[in-house]
Amino acid sequence: MSAPIVSSLGPEPWKAPWWKAAKGDRSTFLYLVAIHLLALIGVIFFPVTRWEIVAAALALTWFGGLGITIGYHRSLAHVALRLHPVVRHALIFFAMFNGSGAPDSWAANHRQHHAKVETPEDISSPSIGGFWWSHLRWLWQAGNVPLSRWCPDLDKPEYRFWNRMQVPILAVSLFCGVPFGPAAFFWLGPMRLAASLHVQCFVNSIAHMRPHRREGEDSSQNIAWLGILHLLQGENWHGNHHAKPWSARLGWKLWQSDFGWYAIVLLEFLGLAVKVRRPDVARFTGASSAAPSSGSTPPRAPSCSPPTHPAPRRRA
Repeated sequence: MSAPIVSSLGPEPWKAPWWKAAKGDRSTFLYLVAIHLLALIGVIFFPVTRWEIVAAALALTWFGGLGITIGYHRSLAHVALRLHPVVRHALIFFAMFNGSGAPDSWAANHRQHHAKVETPEDISSPSIGGFWWSHLRWLWQAGNVPLSRWCPDLDKPEYRFWNRMQVPILAVSLFCGVPFGPAAFFWLGPMRLAASLHVQCFVNSIAHMRPHRREGEDSSQNIAWLGILHLLQGENWHGNHHAKPWSARLGWKLWQSDFGWYAIVLLEFLGLAVKVRRPDVARFTGASSAAPSSGSTPPRAPSCSPPTHPAPRRRA
């Protein structure tokens, strides 16, 4: 059964003016405008600050990235591993503190993206809506992916709790630097949140803009340099991911740094992660930077048949 994008802006929301928000998403749009304006002010007046503040910003970004790549992406969206509840909810907190919104809407959007990739039903496809649609605009213009369709397995009190916590967590995240002075406010708040937003969104946009692909072919690609912006946590190996979305490992070659995978191996050793799905890496030692061939695929993550905040509720 088809599950098209449901947007108050019409069946092709990418054709609407960029400043128009879908019904219920005006707060998302205003939040994104606010953090970008504040981040710009911070860059102008505080381009350099104390090393302690920079280290704190990097640490928050690092743990937020682990929350997204392990907690949201590999565990909840694809069920590539099962996490101990304490670890799972700690990672959810860090992901939300990093500006990625509630776990159920994130997982729902990501599952629809995989199921409908390269079609008008793909919630963030650059081949359909262009770069800026896939990079940012879909967050406030695509409307709501039906959670009952795409992630009924997350319709539980333990995840609904995080929906209620979005606003307070994001408020603390935005203003956590205030007690340490104006430079800390900008670096730990809007500058960190804006930077983290764009780093994540590059996976939706440029990681799906592989040149010279055949019509109808998956556009996902591995981008080595993007790994630096992702602090080597593995999300930049997006071609690998689309070839084997059920795999908990995204970097398949020794040189493909994937600290998300290294953390999973450590959690597994400590008994905090179980049912870790591994790809047959030896089969892909000759894979190119483009998406490898899919081969056989084990059962998908629950999909009920496989943009977050007042702030962006969702990211694919």
